[in-house]
Amino acid sequence: SLIWGENLTNVSITGLGMINGGGMIKGDSPRDYGNKAIVLKNCRSILLRDVTIFHGGHFAILTTGCDNLTIDNVTIDTDRDGIDLDCCRNTVVSNCRINSPSDDGLCPKSSYALGRRVMTENLTIVNCQVSGFNEGTLLDGTMVPNKHGTGRIKFGTESSGGFRNVTVANCIFRNCRGLALEEVDGGILENISIDNITMMDVIDYPIYITLGARNRTPNATTGTLRNVSIANVLATGVDKKSGIQITGLPGHDVEGVRLQNIRLEFAGAGTKEQAAINPPELDTGYPEPSKIGTMPAYGLFARHVKDLEMADVRFTFASEDDRPAMICDDVNGLEIDDFQAQLGQDAPAAVFSGVEGLVVRSSPQLDGIQSK
Repeated sequence: SLIWGENLTNVSITGLGMINGGGMIKGDSPRDYGNKAIVLKNCRSILLRDVTIFHGGHFAILTTGCDNLTIDNVTIDTDRDGIDLDCCRNTVVSNCRINSPSDDGLCPKSSYALGRRVMTENLTIVNCQVSGFNEGTLLDGTMVPNKHGTGRIKFGTESSGGFRNVTVANCIFRNCRGLALEEVDGGILENISIDNITMMDVIDYPIYITLGARNRTPNATTGTLRNVSIANVLATGVDKKSGIQITGLPGHDVEGVRLQNIRLEFAGAGTKEQAAINPPELDTGYPEPSKIGTMPAYGLFARHVKDLEMADVRFTFASEDDRPAMICDDVNGLEIDDFQAQLGQDAPAAVFSGVEGLVVRSSPQLDGIQSK
């Protein structure tokens, strides 16, 4: 690592200018894969500000077990992860630009790296931009699209402790995957507020919320995912593979998700054959929509969910799509207010299966649709 700090208190890392990390080193030894530009472990009251990192290695910034951490006005243009916040408390990330075509841009984690479960909590992410352009093209201003761009803000996959009391606001996604909330290692993900997000040229999906049972933690059992609010999201150029996904597991529901003022414009071109797909359960698998494949609904797919609210949601597409706009399966408590969707010639607005407690208001396209 270029900068390494452990058990530090009251440290400011500011005004360093450009750090060129030399990129990710690959060799015959496992140690060759661990290169990072900035590493902070078990540190307290740290300020990282006014830094630019190019070609940052496996992680441009990795913080583990830190408390009272501020990262502000940092620009990262790298191939792998941008900023990873692992087992950290009382953190603010603001005014950052992160480009990472082959991995995640801003990635809170809660791994077992400290030898115990530690929750990532009291986290604010505000006024940030993430993208998946070709490496180096954020810094030179050309912003060359990458068809496999990852970028994004993703919670997980490592989630042994979980995530609690989080706000993400005023953020931009460009040429990358969408927002992901993944609780798969036995922890608790709760009290998450997402507000005012804009996205362009969205790869794979715009919003992905999933509860899995990978359980990469000693003595882990299936975790909990509850109390998530996502509001004021605008996205254009969304890949046809998946719209919003909200998926729990049989007997383990995702609970208490509210979607409000959501406007998504999809590429479209889904087929009737794709509308008949029954996606596999995530179970112990790696949580990523690309692992499951194209979804049978172009706008929203929800399965094993309790108390799902949707208010003022609009779905449109650029090319005719023969899939339903929405599919809800095994949902207990579904409240929909003011829903509209563009539809293919013979496609239904929604398909409900095993839905209980359905309440629909001001949504004429859903009139008469009953749960099977």
